Amino acid sequence: MKMTKRLLWMARKHWGTLIIAVLGLIGAAVLNLVTPSIIQQLTRALQTPDSMMVNTLITFVVILVAAYLLRAVCRFVAMSISHLAAWRFVADLTFEIYDRLQAFSLRYYQDKQTGQLMSRMVNDTRQIEVLVAHALPDLFSSLLVIVGVMIMLLTVNVPLALLTLAPVPLIIFVSTLFSKKVAPMFRINQEVLGDINGVLQDNLSGMKEIQAFGQEEYEHNRLDFFRRRYAEVNIRANFANGLFHPGVEFLTSLGTVVVVGVGGYLGMMGRMDIADVVAFLMYLSLFYQPLTTLARLVEDVQTAFAGAIRVFDILDAESEVREAPDAVAVPKGKGKIEFDNVSFAYDPKEPVLKEVSFKANPGEMIALVGPTGVGKTTVVSLLERFYDPQQGVIRVDGRDIRTMTLHSLRDQISMVLQDVFLFNGTIAENIAYGAHEATREQIIEAAKAARADGFIQEMPEGYDTVVGERGVRLSGGQKQRIAIARAVLRDAPILVLDEATSAVDTETEAEIQAAIEQLSGKRTMIVIAHRLSTVIRADQILVLENGRIVERGRHADLIQQDGLYSKLSRVQFKAAERQMSDFIA
Repeated sequence: MKMTKRLLWMARKHWGTLIIAVLGLIGAAVLNLVTPSIIQQLTRALQTPDSMMVNTLITFVVILVAAYLLRAVCRFVAMSISHLAAWRFVADLTFEIYDRLQAFSLRYYQDKQTGQLMSRMVNDTRQIEVLVAHALPDLFSSLLVIVGVMIMLLTVNVPLALLTLAPVPLIIFVSTLFSKKVAPMFRINQEVLGDINGVLQDNLSGMKEIQAFGQEEYEHNRLDFFRRRYAEVNIRANFANGLFHPGVEFLTSLGTVVVVGVGGYLGMMGRMDIADVVAFLMYLSLFYQPLTTLARLVEDVQTAFAGAIRVFDILDAESEVREAPDAVAVPKGKGKIEFDNVSFAYDPKEPVLKEVSFKANPGEMIALVGPTGVGKTTVVSLLERFYDPQQGVIRVDGRDIRTMTLHSLRDQISMVLQDVFLFNGTIAENIAYGAHEATREQIIEAAKAARADGFIQEMPEGYDTVVGERGVRLSGGQKQRIAIARAVLRDAPILVLDEATSAVDTETEAEIQAAIEQLSGKRTMIVIAHRLSTVIRADQILVLENGRIVERGRHADLIQQDGLYSKLSRVQFKAAERQMSDFIA
């Protein structure tokens, strides 16, 4: 009941539509109760024929046709309107889930599969549609008919009515037992379906790797496990249904047997009018039909609630990064950055950053270098508030970023990530993703700044070339230059380049470095790079080791210190010499 109340409260915007559907159900239920009475009167009239019998018969027929037609109209209104309200509610709920997912910090996604989340948005919300459009209206209608028929049966013959109602407690007991036994099966069913969607999404996205490593058979067997488990759960649930529904139908049939036997005997003895026996049988069919419907609804409700539980798991989850109630929308500033004694850990037992402090004045280029896994990317993730530090303060233009709205904070920053993500659209659409109002001329200028215009012009349709899912039709270097163009076009005061030259050749690296130099002084830049040639001209180089800044200064100064930076520089220089020697040889 708590879950039903919550769903109905969430659907309150559609209550007006649902009320119309309920009125249609009430009209259909009332007409269901009226028609047996009409036939009862007709049967009684046929027992005493007279000269007006033909007119009487025609009158009853017309009334029955009108009643059945009106009932059909009421059923149409109820069914169509309830579906209208349900699908509108599901659409609202789906977008509420999506908006909720957009608001979560990246930590939420660390142990989630994309396919699982998609299953909750699509499959589980669809089950809720069944609840709103079918289960709840049918439940209301069935209860209304049951109460109405019980009253009508008692008015016809009290002892016979009590006899026919005898199986009802047993039906209720069996239904309750079925609900408790089968409910876990439907929850498992939805979970396994989510697992299947998760595996499929991973496999389709990683098809290149599956084929490259020859793992087709392994992935076939892995998916086969989930397929068999899903089939097994469904078979068990349907086996339970196969026992339950015929059992309920048998119990309801016992009431009909009682009426035929006892009612027939009373009719033969003259203690009950034949017209009342006919009416009793018709009312009884109306009584047991909704009981059978209620038995079927148990399955629909359990399936819907299994989906609702998974939906509420998302809606009730708390984001680690939350916008303060009094957060201020800050306009684009100058791009001054300050990390003040910042510490952070993904796992409390394994700190990633330890008391990191530095400043970047507007227009400066700050470079973060160091071995893999020392927290360089974590620094920029904290700047964007993908995560919040456990200690310390991060400021942009002198303001604590936790006092800014997330949207206005991220408006201050353009990012080029190491793992470039492109959407399945045109090159122009991907470049303009962060600046939808940009003109074609502005898009081209940004591409030129990123040294991407040359290869784009050589594409079959130029800037209108579709890049495919995740940019599958482009090389790594091409995707990275498009990402740089996208960041340039966004024109934010802070530009973050996370391994922007990691997937390009030496010639392209030189072009991108030239582009970076053109931007120097115009934006505050944070550059993360393993290739130290990218950061030689940085105003300040921060060298990280074990989560701490162990060296800081310009390139020449750090070389003279003969510390970690100087060691990294010598290693890369020797590696470059070996590559050149191998090339000459």
